[in-house]
Amino acid sequence: MTAQAIGYIDSGIGGITVAREALRQLPHEVVYYVGDTARMPYGPRPKEEVLKYTWELVDFLVKKDIKMLVIACNTATAAALPDLRAKLDIPVIGVIAPGVRGAFRATHNKKIGVIATAGTVKSQAYANALRHKDNSVSVSQLACPEFVEIVEANQSDSVTSKQVIADKLTYFADKDIDTLVLGCTHFPLLDTTITNVMGEKVTLVNSGAVAIENVSAMLDELNISNTNPIDRSKDEYYTTGDVAKFHTLASRWLQNDNLNVRHLTITTTGLKLED
Repeated sequence: MTAQAIGYIDSGIGGITVAREALRQLPHEVVYYVGDTARMPYGPRPKEEVLKYTWELVDFLVKKDIKMLVIACNTATAAALPDLRAKLDIPVIGVIAPGVRGAFRATHNKKIGVIATAGTVKSQAYANALRHKDNSVSVSQLACPEFVEIVEANQSDSVTSKQVIADKLTYFADKDIDTLVLGCTHFPLLDTTITNVMGEKVTLVNSGAVAIENVSAMLDELNISNTNPIDRSKDEYYTTGDVAKFHTLASRWLQNDNLNVRHLTITTTGLKLED
């Protein structure tokens, strides 16, 4: 089992931030990644629909005999984590609980902000988890669907996008937060602009980075870590959307022009790999 891949799923390209952390922290582990870019964003969708789509991604990866699943999507974590853990016989890691732990490690004044998709905010997953850990904490949440669109359109560096981000984050101006959870895996790709807006006194928490710390610990605990060097050509990336666009964005963020990206077709019976 040690040589088997770890599977990662996301609604689109954002989960690449989690895969990037995996490549950094777990260089001996093979990555299988599925991004459902054809149906992104998940944030505005009903929970039942997100659950259905998530299972389609998972079913594809389970058939490829992965040893662990990472839900590299906050919306899917909020909608599907309990169901996946109940029905799968492999370990499943989400990104919300790690984000909460990261927030408490960072905060000094217990005033925490969360930016996420509309679905994650509506689920109250972060707010409930933060208050469950400490009911004296102040939580300010903001849905930022525009940020997902900016990342997926590869417009993170444009002047217009930076202004959109700055305008949106004025919501926190009077909240006195010292910690901001990036509650969508797309958002670390905007961290420089977000830091410029929020200032150095606000610590950004990348839930995906903390999640990979959990993955590392669980691999060791279950004695399924791969300790042998691997060829990164074994990594596999799949998208339900445009392969060329996915390859351009993912290769830029992973700093690897030789990614193996293939297209998955959405059918009535699940995701099918194109020949």
